[in-house]
Amino acid sequence: MKLNWIERLYVNSPLRLAAQHFEVQWFAKRRPIDAGGIILEIGCGRGAGAGFIFKEFRPSRLYLSDLDLEMVKKARAYLDHKKQINTYFCQSDATDLPFGSQRFDAVFGFGFLHHVGQWRNSLAEVVRVLKTGGAYYLVEFYPELYQNVITKHILVHPGFDRFKSRDLKEAFRQLHLNLAHCLELKNMGIIGIGIKR
Repeated sequence: MKLNWIERLYVNSPLRLAAQHFEVQWFAKRRPIDAGGIILEIGCGRGAGAGFIFKEFRPSRLYLSDLDLEMVKKARAYLDHKKQINTYFCQSDATDLPFGSQRFDAVFGFGFLHHVGQWRNSLAEVVRVLKTGGAYYLVEFYPELYQNVITKHILVHPGFDRFKSRDLKEAFRQLHLNLAHCLELKNMGIIGIGIKR
């Protein structure tokens, strides 16, 4: 599901930029990966997260994917020429990723999963494209935050089968993802790292 104008305003704001900077540093301290890895970011938006991924994780190749072609174009324009050399951009649906199985050392998702109607299928795709032992770095939000009395009238999200903490952790278990590190704010969201067994 594409973002509406209010969500686009937030994801392109200095506040979100600062949050992503913190999130990537949090990930790198808890689960660094060797420089030269192959990384995918799903829901790349304008590309700000990619800049932080390059700085902290130094991938040899970074694939940036978003459902919204306009966001993919913004990401291409956002990254400098040096980073673009090792970056591949694509428009794709998170429930049907156009990559081979066991392709990536890491997958990043900065709040894309709660926008996907069939989020379980998307999570299964994350696991499929991850190498065994690979890491899924995620930031996600729970419906109490985005479908409360106020936000449900101004934000656009699927209206059914929304995951809460227990649902997300059960899906991880079923897909053989170990939640190795996580920090949760009750009824708000989670930052965590899932390791593919």
